[in-house]
Amino acid sequence: QVQLVESGGGLVQPGGSLRLSCAASGSIFSIYTMRWYRQAPGKERELVAGIFGGGGTYYADSVKGRFTISRDNVKKTMYLQMNSLKPEDTAVYYCNTRETNSWGQGTQVTVSS
Repeated sequence: QVQLVESGGGLVQPGGSLRLSCAASGSIFSIYTMRWYRQAPGKERELVAGIFGGGGTYYADSVKGRFTISRDNVKKTMYLQMNSLKPEDTAVYYCNTRETNSWGQGTQVTVSS
């Protein structure tokens, strides 16, 4: 079973930036497709971005051009660089492995002035 731990959330003003991290356990991290999801209050969890083991990426339309997903297979860590943040980006952000459907505990991101 893969264990995931997110970090890097916090309170930021509109237009600001944050970088989230997701540290994973396990020896075969490099082959997993890793994903970031988010869930805002009263809304369903939604896919934000994903990255394949080979490095290919995909994004939700709402974050294209603002968010960048990346991974470091040596450190077994995935990242989400979030720029030009908007109030509607406020949510709990979770990381996930597609192959094992493992989830982290989530990290809160709040965008507010």
